[in-house]
Amino acid sequence: MSAKAISQATDQVCSDLEGLTFSEPVTHVYNPLLYARRSHQRYIDRFAKGTKRVLMMGMNPGPWGMAQTGIPFGEIPAVRDWMGISEPVEQPDMEHPKRPVTGFECEKSEVSGRRLWGLFSEVYPDPKDFFAEHYAVNYCPLVWMEASGRNRTPDKITAAEMEPVHAACDRYVQTHLEQFKPEYAIGVGAYAETALKRISAAIGMDDIKIGRILHPSPASPAANKDWAGTATKQLKELGVW
Repeated sequence: MSAKAISQATDQVCSDLEGLTFSEPVTHVYNPLLYARRSHQRYIDRFAKGTKRVLMMGMNPGPWGMAQTGIPFGEIPAVRDWMGISEPVEQPDMEHPKRPVTGFECEKSEVSGRRLWGLFSEVYPDPKDFFAEHYAVNYCPLVWMEASGRNRTPDKITAAEMEPVHAACDRYVQTHLEQFKPEYAIGVGAYAETALKRISAAIGMDDIKIGRILHPSPASPAANKDWAGTATKQLKELGVW
């Protein structure tokens, strides 16, 4: 029943986040769980089944990954060719002229997603083998943008504006932890690890082993030096692999 519960939690987080407003320099906000829901629903239906040994969690969508495909770290070739998902994607209500949503027609590459799914698909050529034990989710589905088109990450939004976002997203992740009952919950980056520690402690799931791997963003100098090798080493040290 986990896929149904995850689907319901997805509806709920979208409802909870709808209508929230954010002050400048934020000018546009996307929620790909709304306009790319068909892809995300296929991801849930196909892979969110049963319990999982490992829950991987990122922060929020990247502009050329999940913002286009609706899949966490959703680099298009990985989603289309490895996961076998390619659904029509609609338009966000208020599209930023410098951040168009073209779905699976997008020609730009999401480097973080290319690195993350590239590693997983190399270790698990058949996605069914990966998703038998792992699942990936983003803490928050919102994408914040400035007038220039620059991405604005959640840690740069004011605390007061993030309060209802945290409440909604904590509940969303709580459902994933309760449904999947993972042995390990691994943050992709420090922000996600902190959120996992907070949520698991709040719901009394203290037996989950929380850890993190280096975020694959090209903005991180460390990630540009053999990210796959570093992440593999970290996963082995944590006992995940």
